Parts: sequence; C-alpha cells; structure tokens
Amino acid sequence: MILDPTFERFVALTFGVIVFILLMFLPAMLELKKPRDAGPRRILDELVGWRSLEASSLDKAEDVEIDPAVKRKMAEVMSVLLDLDT
Repeated sequence: MILDPTFERFVALTFGVIVFILLMFLPAMLELKKPRDAGPRRILDELVGWRSLEASSLDKAEDVEIDPAVKRKMAEVMSVLLDLDT
C-alpha cells in the first residue's frame, strides 16, 4: 500500500526533487545575480597596478651587480629544483 506506485506519488516525488534542487542552488543563483564582493576582477586590477608600478621603478633603477658567490648558490638551488621534477 505504501509502495503502491501511482501517478500522484510520482508527480509529488518529482515536484519534491525539483523543489529540493532549487532550494539547494538558490543561494548560488542569488550570489550570481547580485554578488556581495568585487571578486577576482578587483584583485586582478590591484595586481596589474602593482606590477606596472614595479616595472616603472625597475626601469629607473641602475644596473645591479650580483655577487658571484650568490650566483653560484642560486645555480645549485635551481639544479636541485630541476632534479625534483624528474
């Protein structure tokens, strides 16, 4: 009796599943419609502005010489990192 398949039960189950799915996705749909924060676009704008500032300050900087000992140490570190890849 309880498991007796009828059209009314099928319609109620289908309607219930549809309502459940809509309720689960309602917060996401509202957030997409009216976002509360600027999101990645704002972060990207700030990052691009920072990089252009950095690039302009590097253009004005004089040539910097790196100590040969530091170059050698950096080469050792890079060779170890490249070996980790394989």
